[in-house]
Amino acid sequence: MGVVNLTPDSFADDVRLPNRVAAIDYARRLVEEGADILDLGGESTRPGASPVPAQEEAARVLPVLDALRDLAVPVSVDTRKPEVMRQALAHGASMINDINALQAPGALDAVRGSDCGVCLMHMQGDPQTMQGAPAYVDVVHEVEHFLTARVSACEDAGIARERLAVDPGFGFGKTAEHNLQLLQGLRELGRLGLPIVAGLSRKSTLGNITGRGVHERLAASLAAAVLAVERGAAIVRVHDVASTRDALLVVQAVHTQDLGHD
Repeated sequence: MGVVNLTPDSFADDVRLPNRVAAIDYARRLVEEGADILDLGGESTRPGASPVPAQEEAARVLPVLDALRDLAVPVSVDTRKPEVMRQALAHGASMINDINALQAPGALDAVRGSDCGVCLMHMQGDPQTMQGAPAYVDVVHEVEHFLTARVSACEDAGIARERLAVDPGFGFGKTAEHNLQLLQGLRELGRLGLPIVAGLSRKSTLGNITGRGVHERLAASLAAAVLAVERGAAIVRVHDVASTRDALLVVQAVHTQDLGHD
């Protein structure tokens, strides 16, 4: 899943896109590099980010979404606002990626009548406050419990289980230690029987481990993507598509290689 940030305040400022044309060109380039899904976001959800009005968020996303309708890959819209979800689906979005796991009033209704995919993410708190003092007794168990409840809420609302994916929310109300515990225990989320989305690309935990700045975390991001896939992630949400694709092709080749000897 290639990240297309349509915001002026993304933490990965080397891929800030100054205008609509640049955003469209960048999205198409990610597909050429091997992205299987694009994820468009019109509101930054980095730690400390302020909310963006729905009208402004939609104005950033919808023209780009319209321009990408001819792509051969599905396009996801990263939003927590039901009104933006409705508009995105009307403009052809294939998936809604919600950091709030469809908890906002009207969010379940916004996606129920479509056939779009839905990614439900765990977040403790909200982007403005989530990194203040994250606390868990058992982060893997608590994330699994939350996601199980949200999957049930979707099914109760008439959203088929086959449409759902889950995301443990690395970096969303978690310390570096929590993120590492989640990555180590990712297989446990596989008990949900749903595709797992892992978004570790360039995040501060990788910086804490390596001492590298956000633009120097490619190697760490590749290692994190490989570890996530090894532990059951079906989708990795990344900024560096070509490099991640190459790393995962090596992993795939090793797993599919017949190691028997004549």
